[in-house]
Amino acid sequence: MIITANFVDIHNREIYPASVDIEDGRIASVKKADATPEVYMLPGFIDAHVHIESSMVTPVAFAYQAVKHGTVGVVTDPHEIANVLGEAGVDFMIENGELTPLKIMFGAPSCVPATGFESSGARIDVASINALLDRKGIGYLSEMMNFPGVIHNDAEVLKKIEIAREKGLPVDGHAPGLIGDDLKRYVDAGISTDHECFSLEEAEEKIEAGMKILIREGSGAKNYKALRPLIKSHPGKIMFCTDDLHPDDLLEGHINKLVFRAIKEGYNLYDVLRAASRNAVEHYQLETGLLREGDPADFILIDSFEQGNIIATYINGEKVFSEGRTHFDQVQSGTPNHFETGKISTADLQVSARGILLRTIEAIDGELITKSKTMKALIKDGFVIPDPERDLLKIVVVNRYRQCDPSVAFIHGFGLKQGALVSSIGHDSHNIICVGASDEAIAEAINWVIDHKGGIAMHDGEKVLGLPLEIAGIISVKTVKEAAEKYKELSKNAKVLGSGLTAPFMTLAFMSLLVIPELKLSDQGLFDGSNFSFTSLFIDSDEYRL
Repeated sequence: MIITANFVDIHNREIYPASVDIEDGRIASVKKADATPEVYMLPGFIDAHVHIESSMVTPVAFAYQAVKHGTVGVVTDPHEIANVLGEAGVDFMIENGELTPLKIMFGAPSCVPATGFESSGARIDVASINALLDRKGIGYLSEMMNFPGVIHNDAEVLKKIEIAREKGLPVDGHAPGLIGDDLKRYVDAGISTDHECFSLEEAEEKIEAGMKILIREGSGAKNYKALRPLIKSHPGKIMFCTDDLHPDDLLEGHINKLVFRAIKEGYNLYDVLRAASRNAVEHYQLETGLLREGDPADFILIDSFEQGNIIATYINGEKVFSEGRTHFDQVQSGTPNHFETGKISTADLQVSARGILLRTIEAIDGELITKSKTMKALIKDGFVIPDPERDLLKIVVVNRYRQCDPSVAFIHGFGLKQGALVSSIGHDSHNIICVGASDEAIAEAINWVIDHKGGIAMHDGEKVLGLPLEIAGIISVKTVKEAAEKYKELSKNAKVLGSGLTAPFMTLAFMSLLVIPELKLSDQGLFDGSNFSFTSLFIDSDEYRL
């Protein structure tokens, strides 16, 4: 096969008309041509850090949509399904991923469970890490989010890192806000990347310490605006990623949206393309081509850098997308799961008033971090109840792996005037998490998820609407388009209930993510992420004065 196009050479930083010969799935030769082609050929895009499970679809369904956006490879951490199903979950993702031409490099999940302060469905220990890192399809140790364990020399944490380094594999980081001496200890342990920077100053300090920074633009966390100066100042030290991308966003675009946004803003074309392809290939030693002779023929054709329309996507010389159509099938899979809890009642949700001041989670739109906010309790018949007029809602986490009493606290920032939002996607252990304006709506929403053994849903004040998640309670058997349509419907209805959040279900899913400060809720209680310890729901007056 020979393709004539305006050839984008990201290594020599030039564009010229060329005739590209492809043989046996590889670039055989690149020869300058006299023609003036109408299309541009450039390396395909790579998502340097994504949890495919967060798109609520299988790897096959994810790939079917991603190639439409010019994605040829992803570096993915199956951390979410591992927290539910352990090594069996990782096996499921790899085996399903092998059914698609998309180049998927999986990581060995380093923190399952992420902390000992929540209940997960499985545990991946040192022996499991050693075995996983020898498995075909796994090429790195996934994000080490237990940064306190690294800093304070936790033996098991350090052993996992040591195993990866002995095998010559990179170790991903996850350390929001970490700076100074603690950052130095974290990097010295062998951590090579971070995708959790919220400010340019933090990112620059981490680069100076020796890390590579992944500029994240996902559904819940959007850090491109803050970190984009790195494209110019440190083009060799950055990569693009989405981390968590919900199906409605994946339907609209992927890494291509970051690429053409940056180009439109005036950043150097070759620096942008480097962040979208070359840097990830080199850092993770991906078997993905960069349009050099001898490379696998992984590339895309676009109409122009102004329009950014993907005309075709090729992987190993095979055309996997063209003319608006993906050229491989979405294969159905099994539905492994782990869901054991029984239904709850409104009585299970009651909070006896033990004070007047509440330590309240404050959700922040577009961020994974939260704040701790002190609010006055609304008390009726000796119990604290939600107060939608002040946006003081109840938040509940239910252990889905065994029968336990629900964990109950209060939250500000969701804005619901009535009803409830619920999900069995609750990072990191994926217990059931719900925010609601009444105990009745909360109980009915949670019980809908329990009946379906997983899903995201909302109670609109009268009934429950939802999207079942049949695989591990976090993945649907639907296509991206089908999942996106239902997800958009639920999100729209959530806003009708009063939520002003950009992505209310994404924000909800992170309200139990204990490793991201400041205040979160696990199935075991209210958790202070700044001090990495449980804390009380009620604040006494002496503490408040301090």
